[in-house]
Parts: sequence; C-alpha cells; structure tokens
Amino acid sequence: RAAAPKFTGKEPLMDRNQRSRRQKSANGSYAQQPRRSMGSRLGLEKRNAPCPKAPPEKAAPTPHVPPRQRPAQEINPQKAGYRPGTPRRTRRVTQAEIIRAKRRRRLLGALSVLAVLGFVFLRPVAMLLGAKGELLDYAVRYGRILMLALPPFALQNMFQSFFVTAEKPLLGFWFTVGAGCTNMVLDVVMVGMLHWGVEGAAVATLISQLVGGVLPVFYFIDHHNTSRLHLCRTQFYGRVLWDACINGSSELMTNLSMSLVNILYNFQLLRLAGENGVAAYGVIMYAAFLFVAVFVGYAVGSAPIVSFHYGARNHAEVHNLYQKSLRLIAVVAVSMTAVSMVLIPYVARIFVGYDAQLLALTSRAFRLYALSFLIMGFNVYASSFFTALGDGVTSALISFLRTLLFQLAALLLLPALWGIDGVWLAVTAAELAALAVSVYMFVTKDQKFHYRHV
Repeated sequence: RAAAPKFTGKEPLMDRNQRSRRQKSANGSYAQQPRRSMGSRLGLEKRNAPCPKAPPEKAAPTPHVPPRQRPAQEINPQKAGYRPGTPRRTRRVTQAEIIRAKRRRRLLGALSVLAVLGFVFLRPVAMLLGAKGELLDYAVRYGRILMLALPPFALQNMFQSFFVTAEKPLLGFWFTVGAGCTNMVLDVVMVGMLHWGVEGAAVATLISQLVGGVLPVFYFIDHHNTSRLHLCRTQFYGRVLWDACINGSSELMTNLSMSLVNILYNFQLLRLAGENGVAAYGVIMYAAFLFVAVFVGYAVGSAPIVSFHYGARNHAEVHNLYQKSLRLIAVVAVSMTAVSMVLIPYVARIFVGYDAQLLALTSRAFRLYALSFLIMGFNVYASSFFTALGDGVTSALISFLRTLLFQLAALLLLPALWGIDGVWLAVTAAELAALAVSVYMFVTKDQKFHYRHV
C-alpha cells in the first residue's frame, strides 16, 4: 500500500473562483465541473475514487427573430437592377428604393415643368432680345424644339469629365466627334434635301445631342468593360451634391454671363452697325469657338489629373503640371493668334462672301477680336485649375469677373471712345483685366495649395 502524501502546509490552495470552472465537452456545450472535497484538492483522496455525475445540460435559448416590417413583394429581377446572367429570384422592395423611385418621378416632373415654362416664355424672351417679324417666328419655332435637347446636352457635358476620370479621354473625344458629325449630316439631309427649314435644323441638333448624351449612359452601365467608373445604385448624398454645385459655380457663372453679354452685344451692334454688325458677330462667335475650344479642352482635360495628384498630396507633380501648363498655354496662345490673323479672310469668306461690305466688316472685327487669344488661355486655365483644387469660390470669382463684370464695363465704356471698334476690343480688355486677377490668385493661393514651389 502506497503511503499517502504528507501535507506540509506550503502547497498553494486553489482559489475560490476556480471551484466553478467550466470545461468544454465533445458536443460543444459547457458542463459544470463537479465540486471536489478539500482532501481531493490537497491530493489526500484515493486516486480511483469515483466522481459524481455532471448535471444535465440545459438547451440553448432560441434567438429572437424580429418580424418583417413590410410584406414581401415579388418584382422583376432585371427591373430591380440585377445584371443578365444572374439567377432569377424574388426580393423585397425596401423603403430606400421607394424613396428613390419617388425622387426620380419628381425629377421627371421638374423637367416637364421646365419644358412647359420654356414653351410658354420663349416668345416673350425672344421679343425682349429684339426679335421681330420673321426673325421672331424662326426663333420660336427653333427654340421650342431645342428645349427638348437640354437634358441630353447637359449629360454630354457631364460625361466628358467622366470619360477623363475613367481614363478614357479618347473615347469621350469620339463621342463628341460623332455628335458633331451627326449634326452636320442631318443638317444637310433635313434642311438641304428634305427642306424642313428651321425645324429640320432643330431636330438635327436634338438627335446629335442624344448621340453625345444618351449613348455614354449605356457605356457606363456596362460593368464588363475596362472603364474605371460605372453607373450603379447609390444613395442620396446631399452634402456631396451641394459641394459639387459650389465647386462648379464658376461654370454656371460662365454660361449665365455669356447669355447676358450676348444680349448687350446685340444691342450695341444694332445701335452702331445695324444688322450687318449682328451678322458679323455671329460669324466671329462661330469661328472664335474653334480657337477657344483648344484652351477649354486642355483646361477640362487636365483638371482631373490635377485633382488626383492634389488629393494624393503629390505636390511635386502638381507643381510640374502647373509650370508646364503655363508654358504650353503661352506657346499655343501666340501660335493661335498668328494663325487666326492669316485664316480670318478665308473663314469670313465662307460665311459672308456674298456681301463685300459685310465681308470687310467681319474681317476687321475678327482681327480685333483675335487679340484676346493671347490672354484668354491663362484665364480659362486659372478658373479650371482652382476648380480642380476644390476652390470653387476663387474659380467662380475669376469667371464672374472675366465673362460678366469686366465685359459689361468694357462694352459700355469702349464704344463711347472708339465706336464700333470698341465693341470688338471689349473682350480683349476684359481678358486683360481678368489676367491681373488670375495672377494675383496664383500668387496668394500658393500658401494654401503649394503648387508654385515644391
């Protein structure tokens, strides 16, 4: 018989909290360990003594499942947003989807209201701008059809930024070229061949805007292409939309001011040169946009790149873009001004070659107007640059002063000094004054954005 171990009093006693230790059983549940006597804890019991049985296990409580708040409603999976190829199934319409559907209906209702307002007030607005007789009839017939093209026109401008951000600028270029070519071809067919008049020209413009504004929707919906951006379900982010509106206020101001300035141009030209002055101004606007589009295209195309590197805190690359852009704009401005001086007579002859007096007036006016190409590119880039940095207030200020305030002041003052030549030089004077503001903003805002020095 083995001798029992001797208790010396130095052995560590077990803590009271360890009396109710739990051990995991084979089936994953926990059982209470049986309580042992003091002799057993001290090693004084017999080794083969039987242990009492564990108490029976209690069943785990069933988790509470909350009831559904809304009854199930079966809907078409494709209408719910599932892509083709996914298994057909039924789902429940959530409250968020109902809210989004209501918002879409409200948006369509708002567009319908705007269309109705355009149809109603188009004639009074045209009369306010000085349209009379046959010209008023043409404006109303053309404008009412063109009102339908406003939504796709807005989409076309929006998707150009999307294509650049998605690293598909060439695809956006081809969509724009396709829309322009569609407009030209349909003008020839509907106006020249079918003799539909101004209605044919309006319908051609409408279809071309559908090409540039609606077809990109199908591209960004397709999730199987190589684009980095795709249209998908989202929520309403009011704060983000508000910040985007504030940041894009410069573009809003540019378009609003162009309309107001064109009204004043028409009044001044009718007063000083009559109908020939208005016709010459129309030719200048069409031809000048070919040159201005170079500056606008570069500014819009480089803005997402500046935004990306600034957001990544890559100030060295922002500085590199800033320096090289200014140099490139300077070279292009001088080259375009020289080219425009040479091409002016040929461009004017295409539009007004049937009238020698009008041709001479248009050629001289275009040469005076083309002086603004030396300065315009810097101001366009400055406004777009600050928009890319997220400083919409500075961008809007430059656009407001350049396209509205300075031009209105020049149109009111310069014709009193130089007559009809003052009208053609007004845009150059406005761009020169805006250049001073752009330079000041470039210098002062560097302390915040760090683009002039690495």
